[in-house]
Amino acid sequence: MFNQTDLGGYTASFVDGLYQAGVHKVVISPGSRSTPLAITFHAHPQIETWINVDERSAAFFALGMAKALHEPVVLLCSSGTAAANYFPAIIEARYSRVPLIVLTADRPHELREVGAPQTIDQIKLYGNHVKHYQDMPIPDGSPGLNHFVKASAIRACGAAIDAPSGPVHLNFPFREPLVPEMKPELFHTESPAFTQSLTLGSPAVDEVVYTEWALLWKNVERPLICVGPQTNSNLRPYILELANLLNAPVIADPLSGLRIGGDEASPIISGYDAFLRSDRFTTSVQPDAVIRFGAMPVSKPFLKYLEKCAPKHYWVIDEAAVFREPTHLATRFVKSNASLFCKSLAKALEKVGYRPTPDWLGLWQRIDKVTASEIHHFVEDSPWFEGQVVAHLLKQLDDHAVLFVGNSMPIRDVDTFLLKRKTPLALYANRGANGIDGVVSTALGVSTVRKPVTLLIGDLSFFHDMNGLMVAKRYALDITIVVINNNGGGIFSFLSQAEEKKETFETLFGTPLDIDIEAVARLYGANYSKAVDLPSFTKALDEGKTVKGLKIIEAVTVRKENAALHRDLWSRVVRAVDHAMERNLI
Repeated sequence: MFNQTDLGGYTASFVDGLYQAGVHKVVISPGSRSTPLAITFHAHPQIETWINVDERSAAFFALGMAKALHEPVVLLCSSGTAAANYFPAIIEARYSRVPLIVLTADRPHELREVGAPQTIDQIKLYGNHVKHYQDMPIPDGSPGLNHFVKASAIRACGAAIDAPSGPVHLNFPFREPLVPEMKPELFHTESPAFTQSLTLGSPAVDEVVYTEWALLWKNVERPLICVGPQTNSNLRPYILELANLLNAPVIADPLSGLRIGGDEASPIISGYDAFLRSDRFTTSVQPDAVIRFGAMPVSKPFLKYLEKCAPKHYWVIDEAAVFREPTHLATRFVKSNASLFCKSLAKALEKVGYRPTPDWLGLWQRIDKVTASEIHHFVEDSPWFEGQVVAHLLKQLDDHAVLFVGNSMPIRDVDTFLLKRKTPLALYANRGANGIDGVVSTALGVSTVRKPVTLLIGDLSFFHDMNGLMVAKRYALDITIVVINNNGGGIFSFLSQAEEKKETFETLFGTPLDIDIEAVARLYGANYSKAVDLPSFTKALDEGKTVKGLKIIEAVTVRKENAALHRDLWSRVVRAVDHAMERNLI
């Protein structure tokens, strides 16, 4: 007869399988039906458990952990709508390629669709947003079942980390009693009773093909490399090797990891979001070949430039056959590890005697320098606005700091104001689905792994995820949150909607919230500061470095003035670029 010892053996086998496959952390939202797994995770000697009562926040919290760890993190919740609250983070995990293992508890089959409480249809609940789904068997003490659940755990981990990484979902129906009998010998962390090994290789292209490609590239005169958001921390030297051989400028998204480090001679271009607004430049300076790595960059001017150029050769390199290419202009897709592709193509180009076009890279470097100078002087001379907040924050961050950037205007301002930086800085953002929900929780998840973390976020995004602050209070997490408070949706001031009548615009798009952020800080036990100008912002940042725990800095700005100052900056950059081109100074 099935008993609680059998239940403990079942859940211990599954959790042991996760541990063998590389899982070390689980985020649990308490509930009744998930009791068997929750107790087992908590009892496992090598797995760390975190409790977050809000499932939506918990899912993004786990997402942040997985981003920082580059390994799967487990989510566990009870049955019913608890599982539905995971959906936004699962969508983000899919599109940003973050490995999550989602475990939902469920009622047994005889209680489904018969009016049992806290029961919904959880079969393939997340549809195509997960890479792998499995409806697990009900534990019944049958021989061989524990081996099956352990193998299922290892398979789920493999699916989560295989390129492209992403979320997987396992649904666990449990009958009562729900409390397993846990014995230390159920876990086999030192000498597993049953093991499976999993090896995932990187895709590669034959050397002969690279030679053919190199011969094709011998006719390229104006190559351009683009690196969008990506997480390969070892890519930089391979990109630079290929760029220097081609004499190619490298468009480096702020989330590419390439803007950090380097020198004046580096082929990395960082000011393109501003100078690609110049019609004179985009019309007269066009590449005939583009190689792009990672996701599409944040910059809209770059996207428009690519569409305008429509280069003869436009190659997209991706580790998986899921090519992120919204322009539909790509002439070749290559499934390959990015580092391996750069190394192999550079070797083939040297072999065929590729000769780069003189001064093509130099032209881009000089225009980038003109742009950087204009941005620097504008920030120094302008009145208080959001660009000044971002530029000064980037300047004040310590070496090896971690900056998590919210969506909407914050990431775009980082794109504009993060020019080449010599000292180490790690950047994170949720650029999969580009949503403004769950940003606080994701940053807090990162802060459990990387330190010190600063979150740059707008007031609407902050409001969307205030519940996330509960986990910061519970675990005394050390993070500085800079909330740019322009009392509404600042990005809409840059869009065509801004032309609507003031009353209509404010009601539908401006959406002022009038949040008392100081009261929010008190509720969650945070240290609070308010900045209304550069001196008060500098003081708040400096004081924050001396305080541990949750710190909230409210940077108050005005939406209308901010939009006007941004447009003024872009106009100045365009005038400077056009003037330099007229005088042949570049």
